[in-house]
Amino acid sequence: MTEFRVRAGVAGDLSGVIVLERATVEAPHWAESEYAAMVGDGGDYVRRCLFVAEEEGALVGFAVGSVVADVGELESVAVVLRVRRGGVGRALCGAVMDWCRREGAVSVELEVRAASGGAIDLYRGLGFVGVGRRSGYYNGPPDDAVLMRLNLLGSA
Repeated sequence: MTEFRVRAGVAGDLSGVIVLERATVEAPHWAESEYAAMVGDGGDYVRRCLFVAEEEGALVGFAVGSVVADVGELESVAVVLRVRRGGVGRALCGAVMDWCRREGAVSVELEVRAASGGAIDLYRGLGFVGVGRRSGYYNGPPDDAVLMRLNLLGSA
């Protein structure tokens, strides 16, 4: 893999984000209007961010985060299959975590498919710890959700 860069998503990225999201079975599937709101004015109650990773000008991943009050959430991370395990997911998660911290979050939460061992390992490597499980949370394919949390206070 060549070098990649992570940056804030803009309206011009949305078509590529939608294509990658639709191609990633594990990703949550949202309406295009939800992604458009992430690069526009999302309001005051829920603040959301969209970060993208590009390699030689091509989108190779994206991540979505939000903050409500002082709790951040890593809502979605999707990376093109050919570049997985190359640091793109870690960099995207880091961008969302940094954004959450700047937005005043004291912790970041996420839920991940129990069968996604690679993703769980990534999140543990970033400092997230398991805090619960939701049985039968996901459909297509059915799976449990593992709930994880990272305390941002005192973490760099």
